[in-house]
Parts: sequence; C-alpha cells; structure tokens
Amino acid sequence: MAGSIADIEHVVLFMQGDTDISFVTTIPLHDPDPLLDHSTNTILENRAFDHYFGTLAGVRGFSDPNVQVNSGKPVWQQNVNSALTTNASYLLPWYLNYPGGSFLEATQCMVAGDNGWQDNHAALNGGLNNQWATNNTPWSWGHYQRSDIPVQYSIADGWVIGDMYQESVIASTNPNRVTWTSGSINVPGSPQTKDEGGYPYIDNNETPGCEAGGFNCYPVSWKTAPEFYEEAGVSWSIYQDADNFDDNPLAWFAQFQEALDGSALSNKGMVGKTLNDFYAQAANGTLPAISYIIGPSELSEHPPYSPRDGAWLQKKVVDAVTKGAAYSKTALIVSYDETGGWGDHGKSSPVTVLNGEWLQDPYGKVGYTYSGPGFRVPFYIISPWTRGGSVFTEHADHNSQILFIEEWLAAKGKDVKTNQMVPWRRKHMSSLVNAFDFANPDYTLPNIPDAPAPHTTADGVYDGAAHCASLYSVTQPPVPYTSQIDPTKVNTLSEQGFKEVRGSLTEGRYLVFELGGYALTNGGTNTTDFSASKATSKHENISQRWVVQVLAAGGDTFTISSARDGRYIGSHTGLINSSSGAETYTVSFAAGKGYALQKENGKYLTIDGNGAVQITDTVTYFKTYSVTYSS
Repeated sequence: MAGSIADIEHVVLFMQGDTDISFVTTIPLHDPDPLLDHSTNTILENRAFDHYFGTLAGVRGFSDPNVQVNSGKPVWQQNVNSALTTNASYLLPWYLNYPGGSFLEATQCMVAGDNGWQDNHAALNGGLNNQWATNNTPWSWGHYQRSDIPVQYSIADGWVIGDMYQESVIASTNPNRVTWTSGSINVPGSPQTKDEGGYPYIDNNETPGCEAGGFNCYPVSWKTAPEFYEEAGVSWSIYQDADNFDDNPLAWFAQFQEALDGSALSNKGMVGKTLNDFYAQAANGTLPAISYIIGPSELSEHPPYSPRDGAWLQKKVVDAVTKGAAYSKTALIVSYDETGGWGDHGKSSPVTVLNGEWLQDPYGKVGYTYSGPGFRVPFYIISPWTRGGSVFTEHADHNSQILFIEEWLAAKGKDVKTNQMVPWRRKHMSSLVNAFDFANPDYTLPNIPDAPAPHTTADGVYDGAAHCASLYSVTQPPVPYTSQIDPTKVNTLSEQGFKEVRGSLTEGRYLVFELGGYALTNGGTNTTDFSASKATSKHENISQRWVVQVLAAGGDTFTISSARDGRYIGSHTGLINSSSGAETYTVSFAAGKGYALQKENGKYLTIDGNGAVQITDTVTYFKTYSVTYSS
C-alpha cells in the first residue's frame, strides 16, 4: 500500500531563537562591540541561512548563479563607508574564523548585528539588500563553515534542508514567533480587527498597551493555531523548562494569560511539559499529535549563546525522535525564528510581495514597505520520508508549518484550518508537503557527531556564554577589509558537492537534469543543439550544468541557460546566444518522481533509452540535482 502524509502520527515543531535580553547599555554602532538594538538597549539576534549554510554544497548559498546584481554590483559586495574603512570599497562574505587561533573558540560567543524592524529594513535598503555593513554591522556579513557547526551540517546532510525558508517578518523574535503559532501579526490585509492587538505587531513589545500611533500592542488576542487543535480534539503541548528564554509565544496572547489554572490553555500552553518529559515521551512513543519545543536561553544559539551549545540540544532532540519508539511515524521540523542581525543574500523581492502585506512604516524610518517574508533562516525536516540529504527549494516561512499541519490533519479526516492566517501567505507559502517522499521512507539513520556538553556552574546551571567570555576578552575577529577574496570567486567559499532537489523549483542553484542514466548536455561551441550524455556519480560535469531564470516572481515558468557557455535553450533543442528568443519551460514537481520540463507548446522534454533527447506528448520526470562546483 502506497504511503501518504496520513502515515504521520506525531509532528514536532522545534524553533531555535531568542527574545529581548538586556545585557548591556546602548553603545555607538561602530564601537568595537556594536551589537545592540539601539532603541531598546538589547542584544537581539539569531542566525541567518548564509551565516550558517552559505558554504554548504548543493544549496542556494555562496555559489548562487542568480545572485542579485545592483547597477552591475553583485549583492555579495556590501556597501561600506569611511566610518568603517578607507581601505576597501565593499565588503564580501568572510569567514569569521579566518584568523584561526583562539577565534576558533571565541567566535562561538560573539555577537554581530541587530535584528529589529528598523535595522533589518535599513539593511534591506528598499530591496537592494546592500547595507548590512553600514546599517547593521560588518560582522553581520560573516559566516561559519562545517568545521564550526558540524552537528548542524550533519543534520542538514542527513535529511532535507530548505534553502528558501524565510523569516515571516523582517523583524525580531516576537512577531516571527507570533506568526509561527497563529499565522499573522495583524498587518494590513490580515483577517484580524484593530482591537485584537498588534495592528501590526512588528517588534518585541511586551509592555501592556500600544506604542504611540496604536501599533505593536501587547498582549495580542486573536485565535492561535493550538486553540483550533484543541477544539478539534487534536492533542498538543508546549515543552519547555523554567528557563524558556521568554520564547513561548502563546504567553503573549491575552487568552492564554487569562486562562484559568487547570484549563487546557493553561496546562498545555502556559505550564506545558518539560524537555525531560519530551525526551521520555519520544522514547516510548507517547508524544501528542503536535509538540512545540521551547529551548532554554543558553542553548538557543542566540548570540552570545554558542552554536555549539545549541547543537548539543539539537542532537538531543533529534536523537530522542529518531531513536524513539515512534520515529517511523514522526516528523520533526527544526527552524529558527529570525536572522538575528546576520546577513543573508536570499530574500523576497518587493515584486514577490507586491500584492502582499504592505504598510507605512509606523516608525517613520523606511516609508511604505512590506512586512515579509524576509531573509532566509536555517531549516530542516527530520523524518523517514525526508532522509537522504536533499534540498527543498519552495518559498516557505513560519506560516508553512501551520499549513503543513492543516494538510496533514485533513489527510487524517480532520478539518482544522485557521481563519486567522493572512490570505496572501496561505496562497503563496509552501505547505512543506513536497519535501516528503511518502512512497519511499528510509528508516536508516546518519551519523551525527557529538557536540560537547554545554558548560555549567557548580550548581549545574548552563553558563556557556559567560564562561566563553571569561576565556576570551576579544570575541569578534578583525574585519578583513584588506585581505578579501577575489570578488569574482565568492563561489569558491562553498564546499564541492551536490544535493537532490525536492519541491517546486526556484532560482539560485546550478542544476543537473538526469533521466535513465543520462543528463541533459551542452556539447560545446561546435554544437547548435543540446543533447544528452552519460550521467556521472557526482554530477560534476559542467557541460551538464544548467541555470534557470524565473519569468515572474514566485512562478514556475523559466528560461534555461547553460553553465558551460551561457547559451540559452531556444526553440526545439536549439542553443542560442541571447535570452531574447529563449524558449520558456514550465517546470513541475511530483514527489517521488521528479521534475517535468514542459515546453511552450505543451510538449515535454525527455531522454529515450538510447540517450537521445526527444520532444513528446507524454510527461516524463527528471531527477534533478543542485550542484556546487567551482569549475
């Protein structure tokens, strides 16, 4: 019997992140330690996709062939000014631990930039996305690599990583976590009314009342997704310890704050269960249908809390699920609430959200702008149906987790659909279902390296950040303005390798299309047509490498060009030198099958058993690989 989404019995939602933390007082932006939200005197950070996974092979990272170019200047080249340096005209992505020595440890507890609404939008710069160094900090453009965060890389390689999963709001933690559990921040166009709080809720306000102008109200009060689950008889619970970093978003809703002791909202949403309860229930297979995991401060990966300590918690959660009695019917979704002031090159363009959630900036700083989706954050799904190290390429955000649960529960015969989600998100964000191959579950487990146990006080209290700071007086490496890489070789920052692609296709990667042991091939300048040649095990042949260019933002119709010489696919199987006259292809995905390439005339591309390219009326599916090779 063919598998389906209904085979899932337990969904675990684990979001790493942060909230307001008043560590120190405000200091100037370009002070040697310039890491604060200057309006609230707080450090507010998490992690961005490029910061963690820009170097990972097979994803939309530093090898992006569709990287945004502003007036001839790739977005890799971030603007600088004389207050930062007079020795460089731009700042490229740079490896945080390039000096070696003590920085290999010290940067684990470093901080970078600010993640608030104003500074994130200032870095975005109206969609140009080129002011991370000047409007946030130059450390914002720094990144790690595999040796620094091996657990996170191994999880990504073991299952499915999403490389177009974005923060829901171009802002800090609270708005993103409110979206995670409700589908909205009450932005214009939302189904909520003004008196339900927010209007919109765009920053980390937890002071009762509204900010001047009637926005950012607290508490918010529209209905959350867990309330819909409760009404439908779907079991659920928050799992948290006494130190939950104030990251339980349900605690920011009036109905949970006012819930009577002993009520479902209080017991499941406010009190919840402990992380030890989670580990025990995962082990014996008794988790509820839906679990929300809220980690403690020191293990949150929120700077200055280290990625290494967060990795220890991640491995504990992953091991609990994958080695538990119910792994064969469990999906664990790991995400991060926002970017935390770390830069990312992959974001929504204003065109993408043209009919989405636009508003006049209530702070009066950035004009008429969109609330999100914003910059990309790390994201992976651990389950038997997502095993194997693929990359999921669909546009997704925190709403996608709600949409996934809706589709899953529908398959189980339960109509549980929130009416609080912004309609634009429901229409345009992925439900994540295409990340799964339900027909081919794989119950094997990859080897995830151990992370060192977090440092504790004599009383057993986690204190990794303070301990790290006590060992290293300087945690931020010098910015390498005068020793940057060749600006044309940013792709060499990436690892070499590949990942099979899942989900509706998006831009941002070199692709190899394979069928029956052959791959679509550009035979070189002496050929006028593309053909097919034998596929290779590592998919490294540049003649078999292609780049897609989307016609309309968010669409599934593309032109296709060759990585070998830049020529485009023209009519029939021809190769032409200009995008003018290039034929368009509608690319559709079927889970477990692959990608169909449909031409303008409705016919499909295929490769026959002899390795010849054919144009047919019958749909066939290519296995598609996202490849990262510097040559």
